[in-house]
Amino acid sequence: MLDVIYKRQVAKWDVFEVELKGKTEGNPFTDYNIKGCFKGEHEHIYADGFYDGDGVYKVRFMPSYEGEYTFLISESFLKDGTDDIKGEFVVSEARKSNHGPVRVVNKYHFSYEDGTKYYSIGTTCYVWELQSDELIAQTLESLSVAGFNKIRFCVFPKHYDYNLGEPRSYPYEGTPIDSSVLTSDNFNDYTASLGNLKKGNDWDFTRFNPQHFTHIETCIYELGKRGIEADLIVMHPYDRWGFSQMTKEQDDLYWNYVIARFAAFHNVWWSLANEYDLLPEKSIDDWERYASIICEKDPYHHLRSIHNCFAFYDHTRSWITHCSIQRQELYKTSELVNEWRTQFGKPVVLDEIAYEGNIQHGWGNISGEEMLRRFWEAALRGGYPGHSECFMSDDNILWWSHGGKLKGESWKRFQFLHDIMLETPGYGLMPYEKCGWDEICGVPEEQKDEPIKDYYLFYYSFMRPSFRTLYFDDKNEYEVEVIDSWNMTIEPRGPFKGKFNITLPGRAFMAIRVKRAGLSQNSR
Repeated sequence: MLDVIYKRQVAKWDVFEVELKGKTEGNPFTDYNIKGCFKGEHEHIYADGFYDGDGVYKVRFMPSYEGEYTFLISESFLKDGTDDIKGEFVVSEARKSNHGPVRVVNKYHFSYEDGTKYYSIGTTCYVWELQSDELIAQTLESLSVAGFNKIRFCVFPKHYDYNLGEPRSYPYEGTPIDSSVLTSDNFNDYTASLGNLKKGNDWDFTRFNPQHFTHIETCIYELGKRGIEADLIVMHPYDRWGFSQMTKEQDDLYWNYVIARFAAFHNVWWSLANEYDLLPEKSIDDWERYASIICEKDPYHHLRSIHNCFAFYDHTRSWITHCSIQRQELYKTSELVNEWRTQFGKPVVLDEIAYEGNIQHGWGNISGEEMLRRFWEAALRGGYPGHSECFMSDDNILWWSHGGKLKGESWKRFQFLHDIMLETPGYGLMPYEKCGWDEICGVPEEQKDEPIKDYYLFYYSFMRPSFRTLYFDDKNEYEVEVIDSWNMTIEPRGPFKGKFNITLPGRAFMAIRVKRAGLSQNSR
């Protein structure tokens, strides 16, 4: 009897999986295939499956509706004449913690598929999932305590300053070069002499290591339980193993495998690359080909981006759902959100606005106060800032790459900002150009490109006014709150009418929130 394993019930937006046993002769990763067709009253989805090792083949599906479903599995690894495998299952209501995939709404902003607001408070931990079990557990705990709801990390291991050790696993069968002599002192000489990165490595780029990917899936699942989006960096240039120099055919095989394994997780985002422009072996045609594979093979249309070092990719490309930006100017970061929104017409996610820390590199040694300032300024301009931290330590465990325990100060204050953003009417803020030249003001973004006229959030950054004079109209009363973004306090004032003064403590990082009296939180 054919051994088919699947559950008869799954919750909406969870992973439904069909498992089959099949041939192991030859190379199952390339010689055989498995595909699934999943049909309910409101959707009809086709999905590629994958080989999971030990003769096991799997195909996955993420249902977006409740109700009765059928599936039909076709494959090429069973005996000739085997009929397609059929089955039925029921999709129940979503778990309370699962609001579905994040989507773009209102042009510049995000929400979950069920309509719940989503304001990205993200962080970067490039290879946290490739560390020890103990360190991974610390990272998950830190993420939950900090209130982060997105994390960027790599599928491939990473080779760079402060990250010279071997990962817990590799994505392919084979053995790596001997890096036992590699130290921080000789890192630069070693990197300069790499030349052909394949030299010394012995990988079979047609045979994946399923345990590597299964472990990443476990981490994606754990993130999802905590309400955290997994922003997967699929390719990057920081490599001593040869993964950045695979052939076109090897790259395409990798992309198809990654999509088949990860796409059914509701909390996945696709980042084609971290710093795509530092991969000289890859052309724009290559990146466009990878994008076409995602668009064709991901039936759930997860968010898609590509991240720069120096030169921006053309974020107006139709396949790009949002801008993933690294600053291009030494001082200005969040200040340019207005410009980027206008230029690209999409959500602006500042995935690298420099990191809190004290390492030698300028991208990793700003203060916690400056990091928080950039967060507030970006948010009020209608953007979505991202965090990381790089503090020197005896064990060389830096959050930016390894995760673990957070050491900085800015992360303690992001949840406060997030709560304020959730209280904003509608979906997202936009910069209010009619405010004073010496202040930043965000107002709710309306679908008709007209802001709500009775909700304002002002921010004074590093400036320290002792009072501000405000005037909106002579008719309505306005409730005013003075917000200390660093000390996380909200002091009610008012109500006020006409022209009025608001006293301030004369210190940096203060904000003023103004709401027309009687305004509902969900007014549009």
